[in-house]
Amino acid sequence: MALRQITLRVNGQDYTGQAEVRKTLADFIREDCGLTGTHLGCEHGVCGACTILMNGEAVRSCLLFAVQAEGTELMTVEGLADGDQLHPIQQAYWDHHALQCGFCTPGFLMMTYAFLRDSPHPSEREIREGLAGNLCRCTGYQNIVKAVAAAAETLAAGARLEPAWVARQQTAAALPDRRARAAAVRTTAGEDESPPGPRLRRSAQARRTKKSPTARKAPGRQRRSKR
Repeated sequence: MALRQITLRVNGQDYTGQAEVRKTLADFIREDCGLTGTHLGCEHGVCGACTILMNGEAVRSCLLFAVQAEGTELMTVEGLADGDQLHPIQQAYWDHHALQCGFCTPGFLMMTYAFLRDSPHPSEREIREGLAGNLCRCTGYQNIVKAVAAAAETLAAGARLEPAWVARQQTAAALPDRRARAAAVRTTAGEDESPPGPRLRRSAQARRTKKSPTARKAPGRQRRSKR
């Protein structure tokens, strides 16, 4: 079967790969992008373990073909934390023991993100209804409900819902200077945001070309040794 080139953006990073038209988006994310936090459970769109955000909307990645995601913006569970700093939703799940085996957790986290964005002050009933499409075989859901309520309180108190890389991209887009935007994007990618500038490069070259008095005398001593 012929391969199709696919280019999309995941957690602020561009990915390009080739896949058969029958390959699911979940498999493309895991195998071609190397982001294995998205889990596959039922592969029928029932369990919700494969939930991601596509252009801001929660979707079941096992029900989509990779070619359908061409040119889209995706967010997976890997995009929530900022390095070792957990996202407020992740921290709430940790604090309230809202997971056991953890297999369903990535889907719950992404569904919670979309839910709290649209319903920032939910009641317990609204939380249960909002997460009804995600299945968990371990926890009995009670601690998950507590974690979502706690995350809502944390966000209402001023914590940012958007991950850090989203904020950096927004800042970069607002900068008029091209070099400043490039530096902000490098920071998003985890690269050094202050690479050596031309002045440092000139100084390094000047140090290489500058000769000490001892170095100037060395050729003379070498010529005398040859005679």
